Amino acid sequence: MNMLLPVLLFLLGFVALIKGGDWFVDGAVGIAHRFHLPELLIGATVVSIGTTLPEVMVSSQAALEGNSGISYGNAIGSIICNASLIAAITMAIKPGKVNKNTFLLPTAFFFIAAVIYTLIAYTAGQFLRWQGLLFLVIFVVYMIWSTIHMKKHPEDAEEEEEEEETKQRALWLELVLLVVGAAVIAVGARLLVDNGTLIAQALGVPDSVIGLTMVALGTSLPELVTAITSLVKGHGALSLGNVIGANLFNIVLVSGMAISINPFAIPTEKLLAGQNASLLVDVPVMWFVMLIMAIPSIITGKVKRWQGIVLLLTYVAFTTFQFLG
Repeated sequence: MNMLLPVLLFLLGFVALIKGGDWFVDGAVGIAHRFHLPELLIGATVVSIGTTLPEVMVSSQAALEGNSGISYGNAIGSIICNASLIAAITMAIKPGKVNKNTFLLPTAFFFIAAVIYTLIAYTAGQFLRWQGLLFLVIFVVYMIWSTIHMKKHPEDAEEEEEEEETKQRALWLELVLLVVGAAVIAVGARLLVDNGTLIAQALGVPDSVIGLTMVALGTSLPELVTAITSLVKGHGALSLGNVIGANLFNIVLVSGMAISINPFAIPTEKLLAGQNASLLVDVPVMWFVMLIMAIPSIITGKVKRWQGIVLLLTYVAFTTFQFLG
C-alpha cells in the first residue's frame, strides 16, 4: 500500500487544525469580551461544542456502521487525552488562578454524567437508546443552565477581563471566524483521523487500540490546538474551560448521539487477567485524570504545576499500556 498520500493528507489535516484553531479562538474570545462573558464559561460551551465536532462526527459515523468499539473508545479515550495531555500541558506550562464559580458548573455536570455512564457500564455492560437520549437531555439542560448562570453572574466576567485593551472587530467578522474556524477544525480532524487510522492499520495496530489512542488523539487535536493557541495568546482560562466542557460533551453529546443512533455493548475484545480491560483500566483512568484535574483546582481556586506533571505521566502510562498491555 502506497503510504505517501495518507501521510500528506495527515499533515494537511494537522495544518488545517492549527489555522482553524487560531481563527476559532480569536472569534470566541472576541465574542466573550464583546458581551462581557467569562472566558472559562464560553470555553466550556461555545468553544467546546466547536472542538467536539470531530468526536461527534466520528462516533456517529462509527455507530451508523455498527462499529461500537470506535464509538466507545473515541469518547473515553478523548476524555483521558483531553485531561491528561491537553489540560496537563496548560497546567504544566502556565499554572494560575481559576474562577471557581464558572469552573464548578461544567465540572459538576461532568461528574453527574460520568456517574450515570459508569453505573450503566458496570451494572448492565451495554447502553440502550433511552439512555443515549437521557445524555442528550443532560446536554440541553447544561446549555440552558450555563446561559442562565451567565446572566445571573455577570460579575464573573469582570474578574477575567484582560487588563490591556483588545482590538475590537466587527461582530460579523467574529462570528465568521468562529464558524469558519470550527469548519476548518472539523475538516482537518477528519483528514487526520482517517489517514492516521490508515497509517496505524498498515503498521499492524489493533482496532481496539486505534479507538482509544489514534482516533481519540486525532479527534482531540482541536482541543490541543485550541489549548496551545489560547496559551500563546494568554487565554489560559479559555483553554481549561474548553477541556472541561469538551469532556462533558464527550459523554452527553458524543456518546449520547452514538448510543441514540445505534445502542451498543461495552467492547470486550481486550482482556486483562481474564476481565474486561476497559472496565479495569479505561474507566478508572478516566475518573482518576478528571479528579486530579478538577478537585484541587475547585478547592484552592488555582491550578498547580504538579497536577500537569501527574496527568502527563498518567497519559504516557495509559498509552503504553494500550500498545504493550
